[in-house]
Amino acid sequence: MGSGQVTDWQGKNVTVAGLGVSGIPAAKVLHGLGAEVTVVNDGDDARARAQAAELEALGITVRLGDGATLPDGTELIVTAPGWKPDKPLFAAAEQAGVPVWGDVELAWRLRGPDAAPWLAVTGTNGKTTTVQMLASILKAAGLRTAAVGNIGVSLLDAVLGDEQYDVLAVELSSYQLHWAPSLRAHSAAVLNLAPDHLDWHGSMEAYARDKGRVYEGNRVACVYNVADKATEDLVREADVEEGCRAIGFTLGTPGPSQLGVVEGILVDRAFVENRHKNAQELAEVADVDPPAPHNIANALAAAALARAYGVPAKAVRDGLRAFTPDAHRIAHVADVDGVAYIDDSKATNTHAAEASLAAYDSIVWIAGGLAKGAVFEELVSKAAKRLRGAVLMGADRALIREALARHAPEVPVVDLDRTDTGAMLAAVQEAKRLARPGDTVLLAPACASMDMFANYNQRGDAFAEAVRELGAGA
Repeated sequence: MGSGQVTDWQGKNVTVAGLGVSGIPAAKVLHGLGAEVTVVNDGDDARARAQAAELEALGITVRLGDGATLPDGTELIVTAPGWKPDKPLFAAAEQAGVPVWGDVELAWRLRGPDAAPWLAVTGTNGKTTTVQMLASILKAAGLRTAAVGNIGVSLLDAVLGDEQYDVLAVELSSYQLHWAPSLRAHSAAVLNLAPDHLDWHGSMEAYARDKGRVYEGNRVACVYNVADKATEDLVREADVEEGCRAIGFTLGTPGPSQLGVVEGILVDRAFVENRHKNAQELAEVADVDPPAPHNIANALAAAALARAYGVPAKAVRDGLRAFTPDAHRIAHVADVDGVAYIDDSKATNTHAAEASLAAYDSIVWIAGGLAKGAVFEELVSKAAKRLRGAVLMGADRALIREALARHAPEVPVVDLDRTDTGAMLAAVQEAKRLARPGDTVLLAPACASMDMFANYNQRGDAFAEAVRELGAGA
């Protein structure tokens, strides 16, 4: 099972690591292709047993409670992206000379000869929004496309389904890229790099290296962030096809081979005739929703990939105008007594929260949750001058409180020591007390939500509900 396509799966012994959103579809697809599939899973709870029963009814073997042992005769492992590279199963595979693929690698290998090319997006933050913007732009150009990967349509469905696509907008996580050695995108973007998932990758260097895999073998454009030198370094290190170009995006005036912003206009100096003298207007900043700086950067990255694919300028503008962001991403909930309430519950790490805080001038900040090993010094020192006050909640709020005491000692802080269902309402009420007309109350937790909520969606919903209650009582 080298780098070529595997055309005959009949009787091949494939082990699928992990039940879940990628493991179950992979097991079903491989079984349907004639492979002998064994699914291994660490957990053995009621949910896992129900999933196992569904697969066993199809004739797929499932081993629960043992994800460490390599089943006899295994010729290939297909792993869920969340499984850490240091798991014993993978050490056993390496010793036995068994290759390990992720679900993205499997999808890439199963593509037909006339398959749609991939425009790929990775980065610590902004991936989903950028991919959705890109799909909107491609659709505006009349192309058959879908936002796939971590979002929307599953990659396996996109590759094997009946729908015919011209091009795919693909969101890829660092986990997925780690397990996708033969992926070769038409063009790709790394939006930014900040410490995240280091518990999985082991180091910042390993994390960056996995992100950088998205550039390998690119044919037309490697899109990087001018403001984030690490992304440009990854382009320099990438082994790309002859003629592939490095294309930067910037919130400033673009140089040749860049996209940027000039007097409220998104402009292209990369995909134009005589890029040293000419620039092409693409859209207005006002066409981007919301027009926060980091979201304009997302729009420029999406535009760069679309332009690399040959999309006309008008489609960029039309696609950005047609795009609406997902919930809990800098969503304006309401204005109450002259104060704007903004839900950015999706800001689950410091890098995302920093982008969110940079979008407003006078902020009462609601933050806290599970820090996942993050430190908050830089975030707080950069935001200090914008903060009217802070309301902290969640398991690791003390880390943010200490950073505030060091870098913004004059900012009033409310430390909310409660985790019950009414905690968010209390946080919003405290924020209202601190806010003045013209301020923004911003939920940008800089932390994961699982200490108090099922996920960031539920946290954002609780915030919106609390704001509505506030408005009703105003």
